[in-house]
Amino acid sequence: MSTTDETPTIADLDGLVAWMDAQGLPGAGTPLEHRYISGGSQNEIYELQREGLHCAMRIPPTTAPPDRDKGIVREWRLIEALNGTDVPHTEAIAVCTDPSVLGRTFYLMGFVDGWSPMNARDGWPAPFDTDLDARRGLAFELIEGIARLSKVDWRAKGLEDLGRPEGFHERQVDRWTAFLERIKGRELPGFDEAAAWLRTHQPLDFIPGIMHGDYQFANVMYRHGAPARLAAIVDWEMGTVGDPKLDLAWVVQSWPEDTSGGDGTVGGYVDLTGMPSRAELLERYSASSGRQVDDIDYYVVLARWKLAVVLEQGYQRAGDDPKLSAFGPIVLDLMHRAAELAETTDYGR
Repeated sequence: MSTTDETPTIADLDGLVAWMDAQGLPGAGTPLEHRYISGGSQNEIYELQREGLHCAMRIPPTTAPPDRDKGIVREWRLIEALNGTDVPHTEAIAVCTDPSVLGRTFYLMGFVDGWSPMNARDGWPAPFDTDLDARRGLAFELIEGIARLSKVDWRAKGLEDLGRPEGFHERQVDRWTAFLERIKGRELPGFDEAAAWLRTHQPLDFIPGIMHGDYQFANVMYRHGAPARLAAIVDWEMGTVGDPKLDLAWVVQSWPEDTSGGDGTVGGYVDLTGMPSRAELLERYSASSGRQVDDIDYYVVLARWKLAVVLEQGYQRAGDDPKLSAFGPIVLDLMHRAAELAETTDYGR
Protein backbone atom coordinates (compact mmCIF):
# COMPACT_ATOMS: atom_id res chain seq x y z
CA MET A 1 0.00 0.00 0.00
CA SER A 2 3.02 2.28 0.10
CA THR A 3 5.61 3.45 -2.37
CA THR A 4 9.31 3.29 -1.62
CA ASP A 5 9.18 6.68 0.11
CA GLU A 6 6.28 5.43 2.24
CA THR A 7 3.76 7.80 0.71
CA PRO A 8 0.34 6.11 1.05
CA THR A 9 -1.31 4.93 -2.14
CA ILE A 10 -4.79 3.74 -3.09
CA ALA A 11 -4.98 -0.01 -2.48
CA ASP A 12 -6.87 -0.95 -5.67
CA LEU A 13 -7.26 1.83 -8.19
CA ASP A 14 -9.09 -0.38 -10.70
CA GLY A 15 -11.50 -1.47 -7.98
CA LEU A 16 -12.14 2.16 -7.06
CA VAL A 17 -12.81 3.09 -10.68
CA ALA A 18 -15.25 0.17 -11.09
CA TRP A 19 -17.10 1.21 -7.95
CA MET A 20 -17.27 4.86 -9.09
CA ASP A 21 -18.69 3.77 -12.43
CA ALA A 22 -21.27 1.60 -10.68
CA GLN A 23 -22.39 4.65 -8.71
CA GLY A 24 -23.04 6.52 -11.95
CA LEU A 25 -20.45 9.18 -11.19
CA PRO A 26 -19.31 11.44 -14.05
CA GLY A 27 -16.32 10.52 -16.21
CA ALA A 28 -16.85 6.79 -16.74
CA GLY A 29 -14.31 5.51 -19.24
CA THR A 30 -11.91 8.42 -18.78
CA PRO A 31 -8.60 8.19 -16.88
CA LEU A 32 -8.73 8.74 -13.12
CA GLU A 33 -5.97 11.01 -11.84
CA HIS A 34 -5.19 10.70 -8.15
CA ARG A 35 -2.90 12.35 -5.63
CA TYR A 36 -2.25 11.78 -1.93
CA ILE A 37 -2.97 14.99 0.00
CA SER A 38 -2.55 14.25 3.69
CA GLY A 39 -3.19 11.72 6.39
CA GLY A 40 -2.41 10.28 9.77
CA SER A 41 -3.28 7.36 11.99
CA GLN A 42 -7.05 7.87 11.52
CA ASN A 43 -7.55 9.11 7.96
CA GLU A 44 -5.96 9.50 4.56
CA ILE A 45 -7.17 12.02 1.98
CA TYR A 46 -6.68 11.72 -1.78
CA GLU A 47 -7.56 14.10 -4.58
CA LEU A 48 -9.40 12.36 -7.43
CA GLN A 49 -10.07 13.85 -10.84
CA ARG A 50 -11.49 12.66 -14.13
CA GLU A 51 -13.69 14.19 -16.80
CA GLY A 52 -16.62 15.96 -15.15
CA LEU A 53 -15.57 15.04 -11.60
CA HIS A 54 -13.16 16.65 -9.13
CA CYS A 55 -13.40 15.28 -5.60
CA ALA A 56 -11.52 14.07 -2.56
CA MET A 57 -11.60 10.64 -0.93
CA ARG A 58 -11.42 10.20 2.85
CA ILE A 59 -10.48 6.70 4.03
CA PRO A 60 -8.89 5.18 7.14
CA PRO A 61 -5.43 3.64 6.68
CA THR A 62 -5.19 -0.12 6.98
CA THR A 63 -3.67 0.32 10.46
CA ALA A 64 -6.63 2.27 11.87
CA PRO A 65 -8.81 0.41 14.41
CA PRO A 66 -11.93 -1.33 13.00
CA ASP A 67 -14.34 1.13 14.63
CA ARG A 68 -12.87 3.92 12.51
CA ASP A 69 -15.10 2.64 9.69
CA LYS A 70 -18.14 3.54 11.79
CA GLY A 71 -16.58 6.95 12.31
CA ILE A 72 -16.31 7.43 8.56
CA VAL A 73 -20.02 6.68 8.16
CA ARG A 74 -20.76 9.13 10.96
CA GLU A 75 -18.76 11.86 9.19
CA TRP A 76 -20.54 11.06 5.95
CA ARG A 77 -23.96 11.45 7.52
CA LEU A 78 -22.99 14.87 8.86
CA ILE A 79 -21.67 16.30 5.61
CA GLU A 80 -24.57 14.74 3.70
CA ALA A 81 -26.94 16.50 6.09
CA LEU A 82 -25.29 19.81 5.21
CA ASN A 83 -26.01 19.45 1.48
CA GLY A 84 -28.59 22.07 0.57
CA THR A 85 -27.84 24.27 3.60
CA ASP A 86 -25.96 27.57 3.81
CA VAL A 87 -23.22 25.98 5.95
CA PRO A 88 -19.90 26.00 4.06
CA HIS A 89 -18.97 22.34 3.65
CA THR A 90 -17.55 19.77 1.27
CA GLU A 91 -20.31 18.38 -0.94
CA ALA A 92 -21.26 14.79 -0.07
CA ILE A 93 -20.86 12.74 -3.28
CA ALA A 94 -20.86 9.02 -2.45
CA VAL A 95 -20.05 6.59 0.37
CA CYS A 96 -18.85 2.97 0.26
CA THR A 97 -19.21 0.57 3.20
CA ASP A 98 -18.22 -2.52 1.19
CA PRO A 99 -14.72 -3.61 2.34
CA SER A 100 -14.21 -5.63 -0.84
CA VAL A 101 -13.63 -2.39 -2.76
CA LEU A 102 -10.68 -0.82 -0.90
CA GLY A 103 -10.58 -2.75 2.36
CA ARG A 104 -12.08 0.08 4.42
CA THR A 105 -15.17 2.26 4.45
CA PHE A 106 -14.61 5.53 2.58
CA TYR A 107 -16.49 8.45 1.09
CA LEU A 108 -16.06 10.94 -1.71
CA MET A 109 -16.60 14.64 -1.13
CA GLY A 110 -16.34 17.70 -3.31
CA PHE A 111 -12.83 19.09 -3.75
CA VAL A 112 -12.45 22.52 -2.16
CA ASP A 113 -10.41 25.13 -4.00
CA GLY A 114 -9.16 27.09 -1.03
CA TRP A 115 -6.51 27.40 1.64
CA SER A 116 -6.13 26.20 5.21
CA PRO A 117 -4.95 28.32 8.15
CA MET A 118 -2.80 25.31 9.06
CA ASN A 119 -0.57 26.50 6.21
CA ALA A 120 -0.37 29.96 7.78
CA ARG A 121 2.18 29.05 10.45
CA ASP A 122 4.67 31.41 8.84
CA GLY A 123 2.11 34.15 8.38
CA TRP A 124 -1.28 34.74 6.76
CA PRO A 125 -1.39 34.66 2.94
CA ALA A 126 -1.89 37.91 1.05
CA PRO A 127 -3.80 40.11 1.53
CA PHE A 128 -4.44 38.96 5.11
CA ASP A 129 -0.78 39.34 5.99
CA THR A 130 -0.88 43.15 5.80
CA ASP A 131 -4.56 44.13 5.53
CA LEU A 132 -5.84 43.91 9.11
CA ASP A 133 -9.40 44.82 8.09
CA ALA A 134 -9.44 41.81 5.77
CA ARG A 135 -7.88 39.69 8.51
CA ARG A 136 -10.75 40.57 10.86
CA GLY A 137 -13.06 38.99 8.34
CA LEU A 138 -11.35 35.62 8.79
CA ALA A 139 -12.45 35.53 12.42
CA PHE A 140 -15.99 36.68 11.72
CA GLU A 141 -16.33 34.05 8.97
CA LEU A 142 -15.06 31.42 11.41
CA ILE A 143 -17.84 32.37 13.83
CA GLU A 144 -20.47 32.59 11.07
CA GLY A 145 -19.71 28.99 10.16
CA ILE A 146 -20.85 27.58 13.50
CA ALA A 147 -23.66 30.10 13.82
CA ARG A 148 -25.14 28.74 10.59
CA LEU A 149 -24.41 25.16 11.65
CA SER A 150 -26.35 25.68 14.88
CA LYS A 151 -29.50 26.53 12.90
CA VAL A 152 -29.59 23.40 10.72
CA ASP A 153 -32.74 21.35 11.42
CA TRP A 154 -30.99 18.11 12.44
CA ARG A 155 -34.26 16.23 12.88
CA ALA A 156 -35.39 17.08 9.35
CA LYS A 157 -31.98 15.92 8.13
CA GLY A 158 -32.49 12.46 9.67
CA LEU A 159 -29.89 12.78 12.43
CA GLU A 160 -32.13 11.85 15.36
CA ASP A 161 -29.98 8.81 16.16
CA LEU A 162 -26.59 10.41 15.59
CA GLY A 163 -26.17 11.77 19.11
CA ARG A 164 -28.03 11.83 22.40
CA PRO A 165 -28.83 15.47 23.08
CA GLU A 166 -31.01 14.59 26.05
CA GLY A 167 -28.74 14.70 29.09
CA PHE A 168 -25.81 15.98 27.03
CA HIS A 169 -24.41 18.17 29.78
CA GLU A 170 -25.18 15.71 32.55
CA ARG A 171 -23.04 13.10 30.77
CA GLN A 172 -20.00 15.25 30.08
CA VAL A 173 -18.32 15.03 33.47
CA ASP A 174 -18.90 11.30 33.95
CA ARG A 175 -17.81 10.47 30.41
CA TRP A 176 -14.55 12.40 30.44
CA THR A 177 -13.73 11.51 34.03
CA ALA A 178 -13.97 7.83 33.10
CA PHE A 179 -11.87 8.50 30.00
CA LEU A 180 -9.15 10.14 32.08
CA GLU A 181 -9.14 7.25 34.54
CA ARG A 182 -8.42 4.84 31.69
CA ILE A 183 -5.38 6.80 30.50
CA LYS A 184 -4.28 8.40 33.76
CA GLY A 185 -0.55 8.62 34.32
CA ARG A 186 -0.30 11.69 36.55
CA GLU A 187 -2.38 14.06 38.61
CA LEU A 188 -3.97 17.04 36.87
CA PRO A 189 -4.34 19.85 39.43
CA GLY A 190 -7.69 21.58 39.07
CA PHE A 191 -9.46 18.61 37.46
CA ASP A 192 -11.63 17.74 40.46
CA GLU A 193 -12.49 21.37 41.22
CA ALA A 194 -13.58 22.13 37.65
CA ALA A 195 -15.49 18.83 37.42
CA ALA A 196 -17.41 19.56 40.63
CA TRP A 197 -18.30 23.04 39.36
CA LEU A 198 -19.51 21.70 36.01
CA ARG A 199 -21.81 19.25 37.79
CA THR A 200 -23.62 22.06 39.59
CA HIS A 201 -23.67 24.76 36.90
CA GLN A 202 -25.74 23.69 33.94
CA PRO A 203 -26.30 26.15 31.05
CA LEU A 204 -29.06 28.72 31.29
CA ASP A 205 -30.67 27.22 28.21
CA PHE A 206 -29.89 24.30 25.97
CA ILE A 207 -31.06 24.08 22.39
CA PRO A 208 -29.70 20.90 20.75
CA GLY A 209 -28.06 21.16 17.36
CA ILE A 210 -25.26 19.85 15.18
CA MET A 211 -21.84 20.53 16.65
CA HIS A 212 -18.45 19.98 15.07
CA GLY A 213 -16.65 19.04 18.28
CA ASP A 214 -13.19 20.40 17.39
CA TYR A 215 -13.96 23.75 15.86
CA GLN A 216 -10.96 26.01 15.27
CA PHE A 217 -8.96 27.63 12.48
CA ALA A 218 -7.22 24.28 11.88
CA ASN A 219 -10.49 22.68 10.75
CA VAL A 220 -11.79 25.17 8.20
CA MET A 221 -10.80 26.27 4.71
CA TYR A 222 -11.14 29.69 3.11
CA ARG A 223 -11.65 30.88 -0.45
CA HIS A 224 -8.65 32.53 -2.06
CA GLY A 225 -8.38 36.31 -1.83
CA ALA A 226 -10.33 39.02 -0.05
CA PRO A 227 -12.86 39.51 1.35
CA ALA A 228 -12.61 36.55 3.71
CA ARG A 229 -15.04 33.80 2.73
CA LEU A 230 -15.34 30.48 4.50
CA ALA A 231 -15.12 27.69 1.92
CA ALA A 232 -15.74 24.64 4.08
CA ILE A 233 -15.79 23.26 7.59
CA VAL A 234 -13.73 20.05 7.49
CA ASP A 235 -12.64 17.10 9.68
CA TRP A 236 -15.87 15.95 11.31
CA GLU A 237 -14.37 13.15 13.42
CA MET A 238 -15.88 14.55 16.64
CA GLY A 239 -19.15 15.75 15.12
CA THR A 240 -22.43 14.93 16.85
CA VAL A 241 -25.82 16.30 17.83
CA GLY A 242 -25.19 18.08 21.11
CA ASP A 243 -24.82 21.67 22.27
CA PRO A 244 -23.52 23.94 19.48
CA LYS A 245 -22.38 26.58 21.98
CA LEU A 246 -19.54 24.26 22.96
CA ASP A 247 -18.12 24.89 19.46
CA LEU A 248 -18.19 28.61 20.22
CA ALA A 249 -16.37 28.04 23.51
CA TRP A 250 -13.78 25.92 21.70
CA VAL A 251 -12.95 29.01 19.63
CA VAL A 252 -12.95 31.66 22.36
CA GLN A 253 -11.51 29.66 25.28
CA SER A 254 -8.01 30.98 24.51
CA TRP A 255 -8.95 34.04 22.45
CA PRO A 256 -7.48 37.27 23.87
CA GLU A 257 -9.74 40.22 24.58
CA ASP A 258 -7.02 42.58 23.34
CA THR A 259 -5.63 41.58 19.95
CA SER A 260 -3.76 44.82 19.26
CA GLY A 261 -0.40 43.55 20.49
CA GLY A 262 2.20 41.83 18.40
CA ASP A 263 1.85 38.47 20.08
CA GLY A 264 -1.75 37.61 19.25
CA THR A 265 -1.51 33.86 18.77
CA VAL A 266 -3.85 31.03 19.62
CA GLY A 267 -3.07 27.34 19.49
CA GLY A 268 0.48 28.21 18.50
CA TYR A 269 -0.29 28.30 14.77
CA VAL A 270 -2.04 31.56 13.79
CA ASP A 271 -1.43 35.26 14.41
CA LEU A 272 -4.46 37.01 15.90
CA THR A 273 -3.00 40.50 15.77
CA GLY A 274 -5.69 42.88 14.55
CA MET A 275 -8.45 40.28 14.88
CA PRO A 276 -11.81 41.08 16.52
CA SER A 277 -11.91 40.95 20.31
CA ARG A 278 -13.44 38.04 22.15
CA ALA A 279 -16.47 40.21 22.98
CA GLU A 280 -16.98 41.04 19.30
CA LEU A 281 -16.96 37.35 18.40
CA LEU A 282 -19.52 36.54 21.08
CA GLU A 283 -21.74 39.38 19.88
CA ARG A 284 -21.51 38.19 16.28
CA TYR A 285 -22.35 34.60 17.21
CA SER A 286 -25.36 35.64 19.27
CA ALA A 287 -26.70 37.91 16.54
CA SER A 288 -26.22 35.31 13.78
CA SER A 289 -27.33 32.20 15.67
CA GLY A 290 -30.12 33.70 17.76
CA ARG A 291 -28.64 32.05 20.88
CA GLN A 292 -27.77 33.96 24.04
CA VAL A 293 -24.17 33.85 25.24
CA ASP A 294 -24.63 35.09 28.82
CA ASP A 295 -23.53 31.70 30.15
CA ILE A 296 -20.44 31.39 27.94
CA ASP A 297 -18.20 30.95 31.00
CA TYR A 298 -19.78 27.55 31.66
CA TYR A 299 -18.94 26.45 28.13
CA VAL A 300 -15.40 27.82 28.37
CA VAL A 301 -14.79 25.89 31.59
CA LEU A 302 -16.12 22.75 29.90
CA ALA A 303 -14.06 23.39 26.74
CA ARG A 304 -10.79 23.89 28.63
CA TRP A 305 -11.45 20.94 30.95
CA LYS A 306 -12.43 18.59 28.12
CA LEU A 307 -9.62 19.71 25.80
CA ALA A 308 -7.11 19.13 28.61
CA VAL A 309 -8.32 15.54 28.96
CA VAL A 310 -8.24 14.96 25.19
CA LEU A 311 -4.67 16.29 24.92
CA GLU A 312 -3.60 14.31 27.97
CA GLN A 313 -4.22 11.13 26.02
CA GLY A 314 -1.70 12.28 23.41
CA TYR A 315 0.79 13.23 26.10
CA GLN A 316 0.49 9.88 27.86
CA ARG A 317 1.33 7.98 24.66
CA ALA A 318 3.99 10.46 23.48
CA GLY A 319 7.05 8.29 23.94
CA ASP A 320 9.80 9.98 21.92
CA ASP A 321 7.36 12.07 19.87
CA PRO A 322 8.23 15.73 20.59
CA LYS A 323 4.90 17.01 19.23
CA LEU A 324 2.88 14.89 21.66
CA SER A 325 5.32 15.55 24.50
CA ALA A 326 4.67 19.27 24.03
CA PHE A 327 1.06 18.65 25.14
CA GLY A 328 2.29 18.09 28.71
CA PRO A 329 2.48 21.71 29.91
CA ILE A 330 -0.45 22.74 27.68
CA VAL A 331 -2.70 20.26 29.50
CA LEU A 332 -1.67 21.59 32.89
CA ASP A 333 -2.28 25.20 31.79
CA LEU A 334 -5.71 24.38 30.34
CA MET A 335 -6.79 22.57 33.50
CA HIS A 336 -5.51 25.36 35.71
CA ARG A 337 -7.43 27.96 33.70
CA ALA A 338 -10.58 25.83 33.74
CA ALA A 339 -10.48 25.58 37.53
CA GLU A 340 -9.57 29.25 37.89
CA LEU A 341 -12.55 30.39 35.80
CA ALA A 342 -14.86 28.01 37.65
CA GLU A 343 -13.74 29.46 40.97
CA THR A 344 -14.63 33.00 39.89
CA THR A 345 -17.93 32.23 38.08
CA ASP A 346 -21.19 31.49 39.87
CA TYR A 347 -24.27 32.71 37.93
CA GLY A 348 -25.80 33.35 41.35
CA ARG A 349 -26.33 29.66 42.15
